[in-house]
Amino acid sequence: MDDFLSNLSSAMATFTFFYSTATFVFIYAMFRDHFPQHLQDDIQKYGRKLVNFAYPYSQITFDEFTSEYMRRSEAFTAIENYLSDQSVVSAKRLKADAVKDGQSLVLSMDYHEEVADEFNGIKVWWSSNRTTPRSLQFSVFPAVDEKRYYKLTFHNRHKQIITESYLAWVMNEGKAIKQNNRLRKLYTNNPSKDWNGFNPKWSYVAFEHPASFDTLAMDANKKQEIINDINKFKMGRDYYQSIGKAWKRGYLLYGPPGTGKSTMIAAMANHLKYDVYDLELTAIKDNTELRRLLIDTSGKSILVIEDIDCSLDLMGERESKKRKIKEHSDMDPITKKVKKEMEETTDSKVTLSGVLNCVDGLWSSCGGERIIIFTTNYIENLDPALIRRGRMDLLIEMPFCCFEAFKVLAKNYLKINSHRLFKQIGGLLGKTNMTPADVAENLIPKFEGENVELRLNRLIEALKATKNGGACRPNQKRKRRNSNLTNKKKK
Repeated sequence: MDDFLSNLSSAMATFTFFYSTATFVFIYAMFRDHFPQHLQDDIQKYGRKLVNFAYPYSQITFDEFTSEYMRRSEAFTAIENYLSDQSVVSAKRLKADAVKDGQSLVLSMDYHEEVADEFNGIKVWWSSNRTTPRSLQFSVFPAVDEKRYYKLTFHNRHKQIITESYLAWVMNEGKAIKQNNRLRKLYTNNPSKDWNGFNPKWSYVAFEHPASFDTLAMDANKKQEIINDINKFKMGRDYYQSIGKAWKRGYLLYGPPGTGKSTMIAAMANHLKYDVYDLELTAIKDNTELRRLLIDTSGKSILVIEDIDCSLDLMGERESKKRKIKEHSDMDPITKKVKKEMEETTDSKVTLSGVLNCVDGLWSSCGGERIIIFTTNYIENLDPALIRRGRMDLLIEMPFCCFEAFKVLAKNYLKINSHRLFKQIGGLLGKTNMTPADVAENLIPKFEGENVELRLNRLIEALKATKNGGACRPNQKRKRRNSNLTNKKKK
């Protein structure tokens, strides 16, 4: 009897629930179909006020698209990235998206799922929502009636902290997560004659260079100074703004070929997680196009001009203009015309002043958090105006291989930190000019089963051969090059 009464009570409760629900749906349908629209609006308006009076929580909605609709909201993207970590911990239903090389997955909470978060002891709730279109539509863009959005719920008494502190913190965290997860790119500029809607100014490939400061062959103290400098730059947004300077920094890497200038750039990019723009000046027609390329670059990037002394004739450009005027005055009209046509079709019109404006002028402030790097094998060939302080903030010499750099290479290639032959190699490196690239080449195994001692002995023989060949020290090389330049100027 008791079981019968219990089952009857349960059945009555279920019936009552469904009856009440059906009654509510019927009344709502009648209300929506037969009441005038303005009356519906008034009832909903005052109904929300009544609910808000009794409901102690506030909500903020973040739509996927801005008012322009076709532009994705930065706030939505940042929240999506921020919640990806929270979702894995607490959400029961997740969705996965591929990133980077297509093999890594980022998990986020599924639609109509909710996760809790805590900030300074305050508990909040995030929910992911989506409205679907009423009718089937085919378009490359989201349907008019479809909308994705995040909703944040929190207690009314915490509104000031949420709006002034918590949301800003979520935005910063979300941007940082996006920076770590994104596919970094190596850009190169396309010839300007090919620029159109299908061929942009820059083309790119995935930047997957494995170089790091740990594997960079360089003196440890000098390496640490560079790391400290770029770390300070990365965190210096407020400082640069307070002193009224564009948030950029310039580096000049100079030294003989094979000393690791390109590897240094890759190590910087990997350390900072920046994109790299490899700017080829000879593919640019004039200064106007150079500015257009600069505007089309993004922040958090490294702009590189390698072998700046070879890219364009920037050495003594002010004096060379006078020399060209004198040369043209001595030419007959036909020769002048032919020479002018050749220059217009083959030579870039990018000038030293155009490059300087990109480095240190008004156009250098287009986009924040940017590093500009020049490389050269011969620093004495550069115009002093190009490398003065304020344009190139730090001059980094990439010297021949020293003993400290050799130990890094030995650890990379031989997996050893010490050996009985290290002392002899250190003595030879102090008297011989050999680049890290040449040292590394001697440490690479040449055949199967070649042991560590054989490779070290091969390096010793190479160092002895270089020493006996009479290779001069860097200072002597500079004196020779300077004397050659002086003789050329006299001629």
